[in-house]
Amino acid sequence: MALIQLDLPPGVYRNGTDLQTAGRWRDSNLVRWHDNTLRPIGGWRARSDTATASKVRGIHAWIDNSSDRWISAGSYNKLYIYNSGGTQYDITPIGLTAGNEDALNPVGFGTASYGLEEYGTPRKEASTITPATTWSMDSWGQNLVSCSISDGKIYEWSLVTGTPAAVIANAPTGCRSILVTEERFLFALGAGGNPRLVQWSDREDNTTWTPSATNEAGSLELQTSGRIQCGVKVQNQSLILTDTDAHVATYSGPPYVYGIERVGTSCGIISTQAVAVVDIGAIWMGRRSFYTYSGGAVTEVSCDVADYVFSDINISQISKACAVSNANFGEIWWFYPSSSSNENDRYVVFNYTDGTWAIGSMARTSGVDSGVYRQPIIASATDKKLYEHEIGFNYDGVEPFAESGPISIGNGENVMSVTEMIPDEKTQGDVDATFKTRFYPNDVERTYGPYNMSNPTSLRFTGRQVRLRVEGSNANDWRVGVNRLEVKAGGRR
Repeated sequence: MALIQLDLPPGVYRNGTDLQTAGRWRDSNLVRWHDNTLRPIGGWRARSDTATASKVRGIHAWIDNSSDRWISAGSYNKLYIYNSGGTQYDITPIGLTAGNEDALNPVGFGTASYGLEEYGTPRKEASTITPATTWSMDSWGQNLVSCSISDGKIYEWSLVTGTPAAVIANAPTGCRSILVTEERFLFALGAGGNPRLVQWSDREDNTTWTPSATNEAGSLELQTSGRIQCGVKVQNQSLILTDTDAHVATYSGPPYVYGIERVGTSCGIISTQAVAVVDIGAIWMGRRSFYTYSGGAVTEVSCDVADYVFSDINISQISKACAVSNANFGEIWWFYPSSSSNENDRYVVFNYTDGTWAIGSMARTSGVDSGVYRQPIIASATDKKLYEHEIGFNYDGVEPFAESGPISIGNGENVMSVTEMIPDEKTQGDVDATFKTRFYPNDVERTYGPYNMSNPTSLRFTGRQVRLRVEGSNANDWRVGVNRLEVKAGGRR
C-alpha cells in the first residue's frame, strides 16, 4: 500500500480542457484559500431591514466632520442614504431623470450595421446597447456628490436628511461620471455629452467651472476612440478609464492645471463600476481579461479562470458588472451576469496578495469595502437590501464547496483501489468529502460519498483518476489542508 498526498495548490484553475485542470482545484463556491488552507468565506446579514425600491447600482460610504457614518445608494430612479443605525432616507433629487434598471438591447430589423448577418432576418445583436443606469459618488468634504449616468447632472447633498440632493450650480450636464481628485478638484467625466471630455471645477469650489485668470477651472479632451466610463484616485493620480484604453490626469498647476496622458491601450473597462482601488493600485475587468495600474503603464493580470468567466457572460447586461474590494483578505470581487441571466448571479475573486482566483454564485449589484464600517457592505439583487459581509457562516441555505480536477491515483495504466483517507482538517466532522472516479478521461463518472471526515476515513472505490469534492457540513469556520489517500494496485481494466 502507498499514501498519496492530495496536495493541490491554492486557487481555482478553469482554463482549457478538463484534463488541463489535473491536480488543481477546478470549481468552487463560497470558499477562499488563506494561509494556504481551504476555508469558507464569511456569511452575511442585513444591514437594514428597509429595502430599496429597485436594485442598487452604486454605493459610497463616508464619515462626516462629526464622526457620523453614512452610506449612499443609488438605483435607476432613486438616491438613498442610510445613517449608522441603518435608517433609510430618500434624498432623490427633484427632477431626476429616471434611467434603465436593465440594459436595453434593441434587436430586430434595422438595429445593427448594414451588411451584418443574413438579409431578411432580425438582427441578433444591436450595434448600440443602452446600459443599465449606474451612479458615481464621492465625498466633497463632508458632503456627498453624485451623478447618475442616465441623468447626467451633478448633485450635492449636505447631510440634511429631510432635504433631497440638489444640482451643483454652474456644473456641466450630460456627464457620465464624476471624481473628486486628491487636489480637491471635482472632475466631470464625459461632460456636456462629449464622451471624451474631462472638465474640472476650480480647486475647493465646485460651483466655478468657467476658466479665468483667477481660478484653476479647465477642461481637456482625451485623444481616444473610446468613451469615458469612470475615474478613480490611484497613486496620487487620477486614472480615467474608457471602454478602450486608460489615461492618467496629473496636476501640474497653473496655467495648464492638469496634463493627461494615455497609459494603456486595448485595456478598456467593461462597465462603469468594474474597478477597485487597493494598496497595489487599481484593478479592473476588461472585455477578455483583467488589468492593473499602479503607476507607469497598465499591465494585464494573468487569470486562471478567464475561459470560464468570459465564455459564459451576458454581454448585453455587462454594464451591471461591479467590483468590490475586500482588503482584509487581499481580495477583489467582481459580480457579473452569466449568459443565462439578466442580473448579476456570479462572482470571480482575485487574491492580489498571492495571485490566486476563485469563482462562485452570488446575486449582488454594488458594494463598498470595510473602512468606514467594520465589514464590507454589498447590495443584494434579490431582496434589494444592503448586507454586511464576512459575518458568521450563514449562506441562505447554500453550502460552500471546492472540487478538484482529475487527480491521477495510479501510473496511468494500473487501476488503483482506495481504501482509506487520512484527512487534514481543523476540526473533525466539519467537512464532508465526495470522490468521483473514472477509468478513462471520457469514461462514465462514478460518485462515492459524501463521507463525513474522521481520522481515518474508510473508503472503497477503484479507478485511474479521481476528483475530490469537499463541502462544509456545519456552519463553522472549517479548514482543509493536505489530505492523504491510502491506495493499492487493483489490476488492469
